[in-house]
Amino acid sequence: MNKILIADDDAELVKMLRTFFELRKYTVITAADGAETLKKVEMKPDIILLDINMPRIDGIEVCRRIRDKVSCPILFLTARADEQDRVNGLMSGGDDYILKPFSLKELDARIIAHLKREERHRGKSTYRFQGDLSVDYSAKTVQVRGQDIELTKLEYGIVEFLSMNPRIVYDKERIYEKVCGYDGEGDSRVITELIRRIRKKLQEHTDTEYIETVWGMGYRWIK
Repeated sequence: MNKILIADDDAELVKMLRTFFELRKYTVITAADGAETLKKVEMKPDIILLDINMPRIDGIEVCRRIRDKVSCPILFLTARADEQDRVNGLMSGGDDYILKPFSLKELDARIIAHLKREERHRGKSTYRFQGDLSVDYSAKTVQVRGQDIELTKLEYGIVEFLSMNPRIVYDKERIYEKVCGYDGEGDSRVITELIRRIRKKLQEHTDTEYIETVWGMGYRWIK
């Protein structure tokens, strides 16, 4: 039985979501503010629904604090439609976001997709060794000369996707769709920034370039 943490200060929304997910046989944990969310994370949920506008500690700050400690998907619930807010949420370590008001059917579908993706990741036991770099697809870690490279979940997702499909050029929208799991068009701004950060982190340990920009087309992993 999957365990879901719902963190939102809207009591009526939480009540509705609790009923909905309990009917679908989830174990439901709830939190009404950011500080309570930090405590409830200790219960090791399989997926987290995280409101951005929470009292005491907002959702983005909560995500920043817990992202390195939990590997489960984090989906932001937000009434904000501004692109920068969505970018901030994803850059803090979130995996997805859904705008309020939302369809329960769509939310359910996204959660199922993320849980299936996590299950597939857990089943992997392959590696890639390339020069000084190694990617452990089971542990979801990247090392250069044996030293761990601290990547966010989305940064790792890009490395995994591109490195498992070397020499193939993918545009930003395709990368966004594969890594973030969205339906529809991707967010080019997020992918550009994430790849910039990946390169910077790798360049601190090696001069080798692993991700190539193909101008006017996208990115590819250099074999």
